[in-house]
Amino acid sequence: MEHTVLVVEDETGIRKAICIYMKNQGYRVLDAPNGKEALEIIEREPVHLAIVDIMMPVMDGITMVMKVREKYDFPILFLSAKSEDIDKINGLNIGADDYITKPFTSLELIARVRAQLRRYEQILSLKENHYENKDCYVVGDLELNTLTKEVRVENRIVHLTPKEFAILELLMKNPGRVYSAEQIYETIWQEDAINTETIMVHIRKLREKIEANPKKPVYIKVVWGIGYKIERMEP
Repeated sequence: MEHTVLVVEDETGIRKAICIYMKNQGYRVLDAPNGKEALEIIEREPVHLAIVDIMMPVMDGITMVMKVREKYDFPILFLSAKSEDIDKINGLNIGADDYITKPFTSLELIARVRAQLRRYEQILSLKENHYENKDCYVVGDLELNTLTKEVRVENRIVHLTPKEFAILELLMKNPGRVYSAEQIYETIWQEDAINTETIMVHIRKLREKIEANPKKPVYIKVVWGIGYKIERMEP
C-alpha cells in the first residue's frame, strides 16, 4: 500500500527538506504552506499522515488539526520550535498523535512517521475485519454469530434457547451499556414489562452456560439497582 504524506509548513526550506526525506522513503508527498491550503488538499486527496507546523500564517496548525479531526482520523505529527506550544497541544487534547521539536534529524522524523503509519495500518485492518465480521460479536473468549445463531466460549459451542440468545445478542451488541430488566423484557418480548422475574431467570441460565464460575461472572455483570451489562474486553 502506497502511503500519502502531507507536509504543512510555511518555511519553504524546511518544507522542501521534509518532502525530500519522505519521497526518499517511497511515500507519495503533498505539501502546503498553511492550514487553509492543507484542508483543501485533504478534501480532494487521500492522506494517510500529516506533518504539521504549529505557527503558520493564514491558518495555524492547531486550528487546522481541530478542523481535520471533525472528519478524519489519520495520524498527525506536529512540528514545534517551542516547548510552550507542546504544552498547549497537550492541554487542548486536540487530536495530534505525536510531535517533534525543531531542530530535528531526518532519521528521527522518519522513525516517528513509520511508527505512526504502522499503527494506523493496524487500526484500519481492525476496522476492515470488524466490517467483514459484522455478523460476529466478540467479547473476550465469548463469541456470538447472528448469522449462524451460534455462541461459543473458548471456541466451544454453547446451546442457548432463542430468548437466551436474543438477550445475549442485545448485551453483546452494546458492550458497557447497562440495560434494566424492564428494557430487556420490552426489547426482546416486544410487550410491556409487568413482571421481570423471567429476566432474572434467563440471566441466571445464561451465566450457567457461558461463565466458568456463574457466581463470579466475567461477562454478564449486575449494576446494582440499575440492571445488566456485558463488560468491554479485548478478544
